[in-house]
Amino acid sequence: MGKRRILVIEDDRAIRRGLADALSFAGFETCESGDGRDGLKHALGGGIDLILLDLVLPGLHGLEVLSSLRDSGSTVPVIVLTARGEESDRIDGLRRGADDYVVKPFSIKELLARVEAVMRRSAERPTEVVQVGIPGGVVDFERREIRFDDGARTELSERESQLLHYLATHAGRAVSREELMSRLWGLELRHLDTRTVDMHVVRLRTKLRDDPESPSVLFTVRGKGYKFK
Repeated sequence: MGKRRILVIEDDRAIRRGLADALSFAGFETCESGDGRDGLKHALGGGIDLILLDLVLPGLHGLEVLSSLRDSGSTVPVIVLTARGEESDRIDGLRRGADDYVVKPFSIKELLARVEAVMRRSAERPTEVVQVGIPGGVVDFERREIRFDDGARTELSERESQLLHYLATHAGRAVSREELMSRLWGLELRHLDTRTVDMHVVRLRTKLRDDPESPSVLFTVRGKGYKFK
């Protein structure tokens, strides 16, 4: 996996460079902008994993940048940087879709902790999936069925559909059996029997025509759980 990329939008050059240097030292890749309009352009260009956004910016106010970003459909996480006493701006920022805020002056240690926390939450943020393509067909979650290119149709049980949907909305991430049981069956860890998940995956693979010896849809991640790819 490549380095996670953070965009710093801050008009104060000294602060901007200090943030970029600290983030680089912590292992992130950074890019910078000192202007609201330029920052929005960079943000909409893609390839950004998180944005640190100052509010008082030339060209376009930080709240306008945030609104434009969310109106575009972007879900990239944003941490707002605000001055002490700007409570109304902090509240407005959260209402417009900011994920968190940090009050100036702040320590680099605090900022890095918030960056990591927001990125963890963002990694688990699902993207709504109604249909998903698979080799030789498509899964339709609204109809709870798999339609194959050869005309065959296979129905999914409610639980099978929920399990496949959860994995599909977290595509590319290894999801543990414990997480699946907790989120879909609503069971606490001490009551888990993770073989329940395994049995459902076996049935799903059969319905998906997914060879368990050489899968192309549902992958087993040793010591972890399952991944939809």
